Order: sequence, then C-alpha cells, then structure tokens
Amino acid sequence: MIESENLNQEEIIKELCLCNGLSYEMVGQEGSDTSKLEMFFLGYPRIVGLSLFPNLTSLTIVAQDIKEISGLEPCLQLKELWIAECCIEKIEGLQECRNLEKLYLYFNKISKIENLEKLIKLKVLWLNHNTIKNIEGLQTLKNLKDLNLAGNLINSIGRCLDSNEQLERLNLSGNQICSFKELTNLTRLPCLKDLCLNDPQYTTNPVCLLCNYSTHVLYHLPCLQRFDTLDVSAKQIKELADTTAMKKIMYYNMRIKTLQRHLKEDLEKLNDQKCKLQKLPEERVKLFSFVKKTLERELAELKGSGKGHSDGSNNSKVTDPETLKSCETVTEEPSLQQKILAKLNALNERVTFWNKKLDEIEAIYHIEVKQKKKSHGLLIPLLLIELETVGNFHFEEGTRSDDWFNFCYELILSRFCAWDFRTYGITGVKVKRIIKVNNRILRLKFEEKFQKFLENEDMHDSESYRRMLECLFYVFDPEVSVKKKHLLQILEKGFKDSETSKLPLKKEAIIVSNSLSISECPRIEFLQQKHKDEKKISLKHELFRHGILLITKVFLGQSVQAHEKESISQSNYPMVNSVFIPRKYLLNSVMGQRNCDCSVRQCKWFVFDHDLVLPEYVVEFEYITMVKAPSLFSVFNNVILEESKKNPEVSVFSKDLKFDDEVIKMEPRIKARPKLISLDDKTILSLAKTSVYSHIVSLNLHGNSLSKLRDLSKLTGLRKLNISFNEFTCLDDVYHLYNLEYLDASHNHVITLEGFRGLMKLKHLDLSWNQLKKSGNEINMLCKHTTSLLTLDIQHNPWQKPATLRLSVIGRLKTLTHLNGVFISEEEATAAMKFIAGTRITQLSLLRHSSTKEERPRILSIWPSAKILTQVSKLGPHLHLSGNCYLKITALNLDGQHLFEITNLEKLENLKWASFSNNNLTKMEGLESCINLEELTLDGNCISKIEGISKMTKLTRLSINNNLLTGWEEHTFDNMLHLHSLSLENNRITSLSGLQKSFTLVELYISNNYIAVNQEMHNLKGLCNLVILDMCGNIIIWNQENYRLFVIFHLPELKALDGIPIEPSETDSAKDLFGGRLTSDMIAERQGHSNFKQMQELNWTSSSIRTVDLIPVDQFRNVCNVNLQNNHLTSFSGLIYLPNVKVLCLNYNHIESIMPRLKPQTHLTSRQLLYQKVPSSGYGQQGISKTNRDIMSSENLPPIMHSLEVLHLGYNGICNLIQLQLNRLRNLKFLFLQGNEISQVEGLDNLVVLQELVVDHNRIRSFNDSAFAKPSSLLALHLEENRLRELGKLQSLVKLEKLFLGYNKIQDITELEKLDVISTLRELTVYGNPICRKMLHRHMLIFRLPNLQMLDGSPVNSDDRAKAEFHLAELQAKKNSLIPVTHSPMDGRSFGQVKTPPIEITNVLLPSGFSHYLGSDVTLTPEVEV
Repeated sequence: MIESENLNQEEIIKELCLCNGLSYEMVGQEGSDTSKLEMFFLGYPRIVGLSLFPNLTSLTIVAQDIKEISGLEPCLQLKELWIAECCIEKIEGLQECRNLEKLYLYFNKISKIENLEKLIKLKVLWLNHNTIKNIEGLQTLKNLKDLNLAGNLINSIGRCLDSNEQLERLNLSGNQICSFKELTNLTRLPCLKDLCLNDPQYTTNPVCLLCNYSTHVLYHLPCLQRFDTLDVSAKQIKELADTTAMKKIMYYNMRIKTLQRHLKEDLEKLNDQKCKLQKLPEERVKLFSFVKKTLERELAELKGSGKGHSDGSNNSKVTDPETLKSCETVTEEPSLQQKILAKLNALNERVTFWNKKLDEIEAIYHIEVKQKKKSHGLLIPLLLIELETVGNFHFEEGTRSDDWFNFCYELILSRFCAWDFRTYGITGVKVKRIIKVNNRILRLKFEEKFQKFLENEDMHDSESYRRMLECLFYVFDPEVSVKKKHLLQILEKGFKDSETSKLPLKKEAIIVSNSLSISECPRIEFLQQKHKDEKKISLKHELFRHGILLITKVFLGQSVQAHEKESISQSNYPMVNSVFIPRKYLLNSVMGQRNCDCSVRQCKWFVFDHDLVLPEYVVEFEYITMVKAPSLFSVFNNVILEESKKNPEVSVFSKDLKFDDEVIKMEPRIKARPKLISLDDKTILSLAKTSVYSHIVSLNLHGNSLSKLRDLSKLTGLRKLNISFNEFTCLDDVYHLYNLEYLDASHNHVITLEGFRGLMKLKHLDLSWNQLKKSGNEINMLCKHTTSLLTLDIQHNPWQKPATLRLSVIGRLKTLTHLNGVFISEEEATAAMKFIAGTRITQLSLLRHSSTKEERPRILSIWPSAKILTQVSKLGPHLHLSGNCYLKITALNLDGQHLFEITNLEKLENLKWASFSNNNLTKMEGLESCINLEELTLDGNCISKIEGISKMTKLTRLSINNNLLTGWEEHTFDNMLHLHSLSLENNRITSLSGLQKSFTLVELYISNNYIAVNQEMHNLKGLCNLVILDMCGNIIIWNQENYRLFVIFHLPELKALDGIPIEPSETDSAKDLFGGRLTSDMIAERQGHSNFKQMQELNWTSSSIRTVDLIPVDQFRNVCNVNLQNNHLTSFSGLIYLPNVKVLCLNYNHIESIMPRLKPQTHLTSRQLLYQKVPSSGYGQQGISKTNRDIMSSENLPPIMHSLEVLHLGYNGICNLIQLQLNRLRNLKFLFLQGNEISQVEGLDNLVVLQELVVDHNRIRSFNDSAFAKPSSLLALHLEENRLRELGKLQSLVKLEKLFLGYNKIQDITELEKLDVISTLRELTVYGNPICRKMLHRHMLIFRLPNLQMLDGSPVNSDDRAKAEFHLAELQAKKNSLIPVTHSPMDGRSFGQVKTPPIEITNVLLPSGFSHYLGSDVTLTPEVEV
C-alpha cells in the first residue's frame, strides 16, 4: 500500500472503494445506494469523495492521519460519524450534518468543544482521550443521551450540562475533577442512569480518592443504575447511602445548633453585663426625671395660682426653651420661679450626661456583639463545608492541650517583633483562637506535586528538599479587607489560578512571609490612611485591633532572590519554584533605624505553583495596644461600680455623683407630698382646685402609688394628664377623653395598651420607661385610637423587635412628627412607608419568594427546604399567578419580610415547604388550608402558643425557635405520624406533655426553655426513635443531680445529648447510678399523675429495683402497704422514711441490713481495714468479736419505722439477724424470715410486741442464751425445715400458743419433754422429725401438754387424751416389771427419765410415700441403731 502522503484524491477514493468492496468504475452508479463506509488504519489522509455517496448514513474513519474535519457538506443524511484515533485538533465542518445522531471523536487532539450548535438531533457524543479543559458548547444538544468525556483535562462541571436534561450516560473518568461540589451539579440531570468517574481504563479522578465518595454520589443521584461500571440498582444500596447522608445531616445540624446556642449564651452574658453597667446611669436618669417632673408640677401650680385654676401648662412640656422663656415673664414670685428654672436646667444637663453614658455603654455593647458574631461567623460556614464534602474538609478548634495549638502559638509570638509595630502603638499580640483546617482535597494535590518533585531529584537530596517545607503567613491584599467569603474560598478551594490572575503582574504568585510585620503592616497602614481624618485615638486603634492570620504549609523548592528590575512572574524565573525578597529590600513605610536584628531573617516569598501552598491554620488575634480597648469588662467595670457604692471616692464616677448630689440639693428643695394609693371624686376635685368636673383642664398625678383611675371619663374637658412615676400596669382607665391632648405615662409598669381608646385629639404621648413588649399589638392600638398623634416617646421599653420598631411606628402612625425626641424626616417617612408595604403578603411577594419544584433537591445542607428551593429556583416577577398557578407553588420563603400576620395563602393547597422566620408574627394563623405542609419554619417571631396545625399530618420538620412559646394546644402532635424533627429552642416552655405520641420523632431541640421537673423526661420515654436531644439551658440541668446520666438512663436510644455524643462508658455509668432505682418519677409515669397523697399501696415487683428514692417523702405519707418482692434491694433504702407503712413485703431480694451499708473508708490503710474485718488480725492487736460489736451497735441505734407491723423478708439469703438491725423496728408484730440461711435466732430482744415469727427453711440447730432471753409476747413461732436437734432455752415464751417444728432433726423424746415449760401451747407440729418414727411421741405430747388442741394437723379431743393416759400407763407398767425402780414417780414427768435398752432393727418395710413424713434429712439403712 502506498504511503498516504503521496496519494492524490483519485487514489484516495480508489482506496476507499476497495476497502468497502465497491468498484471505483461503478461508484457513480453504486454510490447512491451506499449508506455505510468504513476506513481503518491509514490509506485515507483526507476526507474526500463523499459527494459520490449522497445517501451515506454512517461513516467510520479510524487510525488515519486526518488533521481536520472537512468534506462532509454533501452528507446531509449522515447519522453516525466516527473519526477516531486521528489527529483532529478542532471540531469543525459539521454544520451541514444536521441529521447526525452519533458522533465519535475519541483519541484525537481536540482542546475545545465547539461548532456543535446545529447538531440538535445528536444523541451520542464521544470526545474521550482528547485535551479538553472545559465542558462547553453543548447547550443546544437537547437530545443528547450519551456523553463520553473521559481522559481529558476537565476539572470543573459547573452548570454546563444543565441544558442536556435527556442525558442518560456520562463518562468523566480520567479527568481532574477533585471536588464533591462539582459532582452535585449532576443532580440537575434527571434522566442520568449511568455515571462513570472511575473507569478502570482511565486514570482516577482526584475526587474518587476522597472519603465517602460513593455515598456522596449515590445520595445525590438516586436514579443511577450503574456507577463506575458497577450495578447499583439494588434498593438496599440506595437506602444505605440515604441513611448515611441523613445521619450526617442530623449530626451537623446538631453541631451548628450547638454553636448557635453558644453564641446566644455569649451574647446573653454581654447583655447581662451591659444591664449591670447601665444600672447606675438608669437610676440617675430616673432620679433626675422624678425631681424634674416634681419641679414642673410646682412651677405649673405656681403659675396657675394667679389664674384661679390649674391650666398653666398645657400642650407642651415646661422644660422646652419657649416655655422656659414664657415662664420668665411671669412676675409673681420671680425669685422662686427663677430658682426652679435654674434647677430644671441643671437637671436637664445631668439627664443629658447620664443618657450619654447609656449611649456609650450601648455603643461598646454593639461593638462587642459584632465581634462575637464575627468570631462565631466563621465556624458555621466551616461546618457546612465539612458537611458538603462529607468530612473531607475537617476543622477543629485548638486548646492548650493540643501540640499543634502550642506550635502555632509559639510561631506567632516568635514572628512578632515589637520594634516593627511600635509606631502603631502596638506592644504585643494576643491569640484568641486557632482553627486547624484539614482539607483532604488540597492535601492530596500538595502531596502529589511534592512527591513528583522528589522523584525528579536525586535520592540523597530528598531530605534536603523536605527541609524546604515551611510554615509561613499568607499575605492578604492590604486594599481588600479579609472577607469571610474570600477566606472560606481559600480554605475550601485553595489558592486557585483564578484568584491570582486578577492581581497585577508583579503579584502573579502566591505571596507568603515568615514575618508578622510583613503580613500585617501593609493592612494597618492602609486602614490608617483610609481613616486619617478620624480624631479619636481609640477609634484609630479599633480599626486594626482585631485581625486574622492564615498559616500555610509551603514548599519553596528551588528559590532565588528577586532581581530588582524584573517583575516577579514565572516567565522571568522559568527554572525556579519561588522567589524571595529580604526585608531590607522591601519598600515599606515602617522601615527605618532598628535596634534589633529581626529584619535579617524576615523575607517575603512569591510561590508560583498555587498547589504547593497549603492553608492549614486560621488564627484570630488581637493586638495589645498602649490605648486599652473599650470593653464592657473594662470600661465602667462592674467591680468599680460595686466599689462606688461602698466608697464613692474610688469610683470613676465619684465626681459626677458628687455633682449630682449638689444639683439635687439646689434650691428650691420641694417637700415630698403624701402618696395617693387610690383616687376618688373628692381627691380629684381637691387636686384640680375646682368643684366642677368639666372645668378641669389639667390633672397632675405624678409621683404617687396609683394603679387605677376610677371614672376618669367624667373629666370631659381634660386636656393634659400626667400619671408618671406611679404603679400602672395598663391604661384601660384612660378612655373616651375626647379633649385630651397631652398624656405622660412614663416611669410606670405598663405592659399593654389594651383598653386605651377614644383619644382622638391626643397629640403628645410619653410611654417611656415602661414594660411594653409587643410592638405589633401596641402600634395597632395607637393607630385605632390616637389618630392625631404628633409626638411619641417609647424609649426604654423591652420591645421584642427593637431593630425595626422605629420604621414600624413611623409607617403606621402617619401623623407623627417626632419619635423618641427625634424629628422624622421626609426620607425616613418614605422609607417607613416602603417598609410597611413590604410587611404584607401580596401576589408580588409570592412570585418573588416561591418555587414550583416538586421534589426537594438532594443537597447536603441543614437549611430549611423552602430556603434552598427558593434560592435554586424562583418564579420570577414576570409571571402572573392564575388560580391554577397557585396550586403549583410548593415552596415559600418569606424570611425577614417583617410580616405581622400570615394572609393570602388560602389557594396554596399544595404548599410543602414554608418558612416565615425573622418576622413579627404573634399567632400561627393563616395556614389552615396548607394541610400538605411537610416543613414549617417560624423561627425568630413573637408566637406564644403552637396552635392550628394539628391537621398538618404530613409535617416532617417543625421549627419555632426564638419565640415566646409557653406551650401548645392539646393533641397538637398526636396525628403527626411523620414528624421526625422538632426544634423549639429559646422559648418559655415548661412542660413536654403532649409529645408522648410523637413516636416518629428523631431530633428534639428544646434548649433554653423553662423545663424544671425531671418527670418531664418521662414524656419522652416512649419515643424509641429519638436519637438527638438538646436540653441545655433548662432549669432541670441544675435541679437534677447527675442530669446527663439521668437522661441517658431514661432514654437509652439517645445517641447525642446537648450537642455531645453519648459514649458507651456514659451509658454504663447511667445504668450503675440509676438502674434499679425506684423514684417518684417512675411512679408518676406509671400512674399518669404525680399526686401521691392519695396513694395507699405501692406495688412494684420483679423490676430489678436496687434502691428506693421517693422524694418528697411527705407526698407518700398515706402509703401503708408496700410490696417490692423479687427485686435487688440490699437494704430498706428510702423506705425507712415513709412514715405510715404498716405492711412491708421484701421477699426474694438481697436484704443485708435495714440501713444501707456504709461505703468503705478509703482513707484507711490496708492493715486498718484488716483489723476491722478480722477480730484478731495476727499482728498482736486483739479486736472485739463480731457478735459483741453488732450487739453493741444495734442496741444503741434509735428506733425507726414506728408504724411498721408486718415485715416479709423471706428468701433474701440472710445469715446474720444482728447485722439486719431488726431491733430498731420496735412496733413490729409479724416477722417472716423463711427461706434464708439463719443459724441463730438473735437480735430480736427489743421486739417486745412481736406476735408471730416465721423462720422456716433456715439452718437453725439450737437456740443460744440470747435467743429468747426476755419474756416475749410471741404467740406463734414457725421453725419448720431447719436442723433443730435441741429445744432448750424456750422458757421465756410464756405466751406462745403455736409452735411449728416439722421437718427438723429432733430424735430424742427428751427434747419434746422440754416443751412442758410452754403451758400456753395450743398447736404443735413435729412431723417429719426422726422422733416421729417412735409411736409414743403423740401420746406423750398429748399427755404432757394439757392445753394442746392441735397436733401435726389433727385436732386433739378427749378420746385422744384418754388413749394417751391409758397407753402411757400401760407402758409404764411394762417398764416397771422389767427394770427395778429405786423410787416411785410423783407424777408423769419421771417417765422421761427411764432409759430403755437400744433396739436393733435389721429389716423395715415401709408403705409408699411414708418417707415424706421422715423428711429429706432422714435415711434408713440396714442395721441402724435408733
């Protein structure tokens, strides 16, 4: 085959025909029938001859030396084109191929996607293995379904594929995509089913090396069927990705809320400090205002006395300049009036002075608030980036315990030279916070390039290059303040080329320095130059006091010193990595004569490769200056204020306070009048100095103790009313005063203007220094009832929305000319009108702030869906909502619109996501028709109750933070079967009752409320899905001891509490501390109420209870029966404090003592502990025996549980009755101790009223001397199933009537004879003892116990007694005949002394079941001697 370069066009066509089985001679005829041509491997260097094939639909050209696309103009029917593995450098020549559906241009040299605009039918486009850097030129390809851009140089996706909504397959493997954010752009491709970013045939995208890469993609693209050549269509795979993503969203939502809570706590501390500092100035202002108003009243009365009635001061205040001048003209008592006026002027000056101090404190407060917000403002965006990158971007705040923190701290101090900053008055630097940033994306880039650099060098030099790694300060552009957005962009994306390309040529590289002065001084100089006209030195220092440093890890590589005349650019230094300039060559205004050698080491570097500068630490610092910073904790320091009360001489205000006293003492000194508590007709007429109500024009009630104004409407002619400095909480008595023009109600306790009506002529109203809060309600009242108002003063009230208060008032009260003493300009009035117009929901506002997206975008974000959707997709103001369009609205975001009410939403029936945060809403009204809501956000309003949402059964998220909530309607949450997130932070909620049925709840944020009682936790015990709970700032935290463990124990499913993950060790500690603890809360939870006073029985069996803690005990005073059987109690625990318990059942526990065992004395030595445990330790020291110790301690203990009469302690493993301390139960009548391991009956001496004792099934062998030493009231004694062989020491049981001795080991009849001493015995059992095998025992016992009525369960009658006497008489006669008797018995008792010879039994046949009567301890064997 001939070389392609030498072929002419005819030969090329011949080769084309030959390869496709066509005849060159017949091509003119056959060409029109050919629809497919193929050319592989050389022989076709140019695209020629295609005009011969007008119906060609498929053309394949592979591995040719073609350099351009041309000659395709005749191929109008072409549908499939392959020009692969050629040398194409540009996409061109395809404009006429408008029917093209498949285009394969892989393995070429194409660098740009272009000239495809007219190929609107294109479905398949392969541009893999080219040199393309950007995705572009695809906007018109609406039908594109398969796009292959693998093996290129693409690093960004952006919005370039948004138009290709039909795209199903996309291959971007082998590119340079490194950010998860780029991949989220693919979420706008709804048909995408096959995505490949890590095809094994190509190199790996950097993004594929990141953690959670697969999870991120599968969460954001749930419709994918194949991913990276693998099948991911299984439902379980998608669910796993969704679950992982949701967990991360919940986790970061919790962390962000924790940060917001910390900020709020810091701001509250600042506000508390501000209030403390303002206390003194406010007290002075109130004092001077009181004196001033008193003087004004005196002056008015003085003027009015010349006219005969009190009408002297009308329409305006006396202290106004014009009024003062007019007063000077009064000739009556001029000297007194002049003194009053002089004192009024002095008082006004003092009020102005202290008001100025209040303003100064307020200004400093706002500065510190701004700084706090700025400091916190960086953390939340960092957390959001961490969430978006699924943890590949991570940050942490450092502490002194972190090595890296100390490293940065020392680095900053070592790089600070005081000499460099002396001209600015800076003496030092204070590090406030250090944040470590770990950006895995940038770190991988850095390490990759650094490793490549090392691989290109000799191995023995590698270590020296590693030493070129430096920690340097990034030098920000001094003319651009360090904006948060710019800093975050650097931390997330690094120092991109796009960032540096905007700079001048000399700053083309990344600038870093090893000196703090080189980094910071240009910024300081720029700020000083910018504000050189400022006169205040303190303000000058405040410009640069706070700053941010960015510490970077830098690889300097081959570095050379810059030449003086050459600009610093890569082209001028082609063979180096960085250029440096020593300090001495830098032109800087601070350079000059120096007394230190720091400048020798100080340099500025210019690094050309931005990937070799890795941002690692963000440092927030503050300069220490010779002029101290104004601070709430330094200026007007509270300590100083406290000292001023004790010793005014040392106070910073001592001179001012002295001057205040001088002003107060100025003449005239008005004598205090008696304070009025109530007002009647006589008093009113007396004050007005008239006898006719209608003649009263002015009424001054200043400085009294009035809280009500009775029948004030009678004063029909009243024009001026002063009720300042009284005790009014409302003004409902001020109504229908149609001529009233002036009202001063300042310095009261007014909380509402309800009832304030009918004041249509009122022009001047002073409501300052009251307790008004709800701006919307109060403005509405003024709008309705004061239509002529000119001046209004509402300062010093705790308004809920103070920021927008002024605009709200001016916009609503259109007649006002002055507000709070400040003139209202036309510009301000216009702005207020616009503001008010924007506070209503209109069609335009709905258009601007809504979206019609059907599904929530799958974005890793914690923001409300309404906010996300309206930012991504808005309806645009050019659209007009018709009735049908209203139904399409799914998302509505009206945050920060200053709404006073929600209206005009009746048609939004399909609204799913709505947000109304940061408005002035007071009620949850206007949402009744929005029953399909899934998310509702109402943060930052003035809502006091959750109501009207019980029908929103589809609600999944509800957030009403920062409101005035006190509770919710009954059954509000009962039907919300999908609610999984509820956030009610910073409200006034006192109870969690009503959440018991919110079984789907996963997250509950209720921090900073008023929840105080630990019983509230039981309302959450049934919420088995609850994993995140935030209760910080509630009273329960301080009220409940071991609060955290208490909550963890009662809510075992929790994973995080108060923003802190729960560790397994905490769960174990909670179980140890609260496990098995019977508390009032548990009882309340079971009963459904906490009213224990009516409770008489407490039954809590088989519940693993270890301790009893019933508080308050007084609530359980009526409990008389307690059953705690089958638990784990070791003592009576808290039961000893129940005053009226009569019956106590503690069977099947582990009772060791009535009182809890004392904790071991850890301060004792091992030998001392050994002495305590062993009576004689073996070291020569003898101790008291254990028995004696117990007896001594038990006898001295005071009695307890005085009402207890019946005690059950069966099956507790008790072995020592003395240790049990039963002697303290002095009124015990019935004691049950069966089934224990008792070997001695002891420690019961003080139970003098005990009537029945049950010790069956124990290990008692005999009774010692102390068992029944004292005469006892015992009537019944149960000793069955023990090991008794002897029955002595029972003589003190003088009242015993029942004795049960069955199944013991009594085998000698003489032991039964010892029962003679119990003459009162009426019932006796001895069956199951060895003695019962002798048939004589029954007759003997009946004979010897004359009062016996029941023996072994059988009644004893007269016949039994006769038989017993006869049998024993006969037996006695036999014995007398066999054995010589030395003396005759006086009575039957001598019978027991006759001993018969032993009988040898060799064989015994027993009936079946007879062994039951012998007991388990008796066995019969041959040749047993009995």
